[in-house]
Amino acid sequence: MNSPKTVNIFDLSYAELENILLQTGEPRYRALQVWQGLYHQLWVKADSFTNLPQNLREKINLTFSQEFSGNLSGLLPVATMVSRDGNTQKILFQLSDGRLIETVLMCYEKRRTLCISTQSGCAMGCTFCATGQMGFGRNLSSGEIVEQVLYFARHLAARQEKVTNVVLMGMGEPFHNYEATMAAIDRLSDQQGFNLGERRFTISTVGVVPAIRRFAAEHRQVNLAVSLHAAENHLRSSMLPINRKYPLETLMEACREYIAVTHRRISFEWALIKDVNDTPEQAEKLARLLKGLQHNGVLLAHVNAIPLNPTQQFQGKAADRKRAEQFKSILESHGIACTIRMRRGIEIQAGCGQLAGHQ
Repeated sequence: MNSPKTVNIFDLSYAELENILLQTGEPRYRALQVWQGLYHQLWVKADSFTNLPQNLREKINLTFSQEFSGNLSGLLPVATMVSRDGNTQKILFQLSDGRLIETVLMCYEKRRTLCISTQSGCAMGCTFCATGQMGFGRNLSSGEIVEQVLYFARHLAARQEKVTNVVLMGMGEPFHNYEATMAAIDRLSDQQGFNLGERRFTISTVGVVPAIRRFAAEHRQVNLAVSLHAAENHLRSSMLPINRKYPLETLMEACREYIAVTHRRISFEWALIKDVNDTPEQAEKLARLLKGLQHNGVLLAHVNAIPLNPTQQFQGKAADRKRAEQFKSILESHGIACTIRMRRGIEIQAGCGQLAGHQ
């Protein structure tokens, strides 16, 4: 696989793009035209920029076109899977160095939600996660994160639809690739370009405590989700190795700090595993764990529970509907909001890392 001969244009901030164009003798206003072509018109070929003079289009092609994709994109789609109901679509992308990442589009009645990756593979080693079972490849660049959104934005635009929400809970731990992740969100939320508001983004972390504190201090409007999955250290450490470094006491302290600083709600992700963490005892312990996450007397915690997505290397099974509803009922009896999420795209292996792991 050839490596790209040029810089990925989607890795550039507006200021960086403007500087490159100025150095080639272009007037300053050309940067905005190119920026809006990339992020508003969603063009991915230099020839599409028909509002630019031919010589500038040639410069863009020479400077930014990627050998391995044949256009400006640093992603190459190599496999597509669509669920039977047509509401979930998964793309396996190859990067310029041959590594693989996945992106999933989930269509709801009013929402078009993307689940995007921030790393190829993952170093967290969560036992029930297909990506964790793969091991770590590398961090994605900000442009490789951005492009996942733009790819599906083009796909949806052909149907007169738009991306409404982006969750960074695909392959990888976003807070282990902090700078690139935040730069990608900044680029996608830029009002002169793609203009998707920060509140439309959700970052999911397994509990990288220093990054949670950094994130809180930045006062962003981006939503925070924490993958919890167990309410006691012994069980959580057996499933999420990071708990050995940042046990629940440390993690919950950081969550309390986040709420105190931002006054924003945290979502807690919980993969319901039969006879492991779907028990009434775990629900009661979870309720006690979350009760302190309040601001001005309002509990700022919400639990998203989803029956486990199956993976080849984990023997656990998904909780059944009855046990899931019981789990939810116990939390609600303690005043904690809980949503049982429908599993999406099971037959197309839409869980994180499942498709890449079969290549």
